[in-house]
Amino acid sequence: MKKRFLLLLAIGFFFLSMAGPVNAALTIIGTAQFDGEGENYNLIWDDDNNGNSVIWLDYINPDAAWSVQMTWAAGLKSSLTYNIDPAAYTVTWGEDGWRLPRTVDSSEYTEGDDGSTLAGYNITSSEMGHLYYEELENLGMYDTSGVEPSGWGLENTGDFNNLVKNYYWSATEHAGDMDTAWNFDMNDGGQFPYDKGSLEYEDFGLALRNGYVSEVPVPGAIWLFGPGLAGMAAFARRRKGSRG
Repeated sequence: MKKRFLLLLAIGFFFLSMAGPVNAALTIIGTAQFDGEGENYNLIWDDDNNGNSVIWLDYINPDAAWSVQMTWAAGLKSSLTYNIDPAAYTVTWGEDGWRLPRTVDSSEYTEGDDGSTLAGYNITSSEMGHLYYEELENLGMYDTSGVEPSGWGLENTGDFNNLVKNYYWSATEHAGDMDTAWNFDMNDGGQFPYDKGSLEYEDFGLALRNGYVSEVPVPGAIWLFGPGLAGMAAFARRRKGSRG
């Protein structure tokens, strides 16, 4: 009897979890404002960027040197006011604060188109590469065979209203040449290191922050679960009565 009741209880919890909304790769969980005023910018949850849960800020900082963009991103923690519906989502922010996206690095420089290298095209190991190719499903200027496909470039921006075709700095310096930092090109999906101190490479800034997001169960799921519990209780009473 006890085992059957526990089984029914487990089934009830299973259906409760299934009743809530299913997570998408990218989900708008709210907005943010600078210093609590002005335009609202989407906060976009990326539930699996190379195994990490991150939240993108849909704001693009204009062209600037690498060090300027690093300082800008780090300062967002104190300048942003969040507008997240507590009835829909709860957010546990990562302790490292806002930052520029990261790129996998090595002291050796390798370049190619098959996605297995550090530089080139179809690279999804970086946070911007994963966003461009996996979540937004854009094509690079060259496919994995080195052939130029039709429709390449930033054609899909998803829930981003401000993501544009341009070069964006990452937070990762290139270990093989510390005068350079990794850069991602939203024009064509290319990833390469550039001179971080040169005025020639004053590129855009895109910020994100590690954070865990959980969805608040919808009332409908509670109503579905409530009758289930009542039914299991009635079943237990009938079983007990039949044995009396």
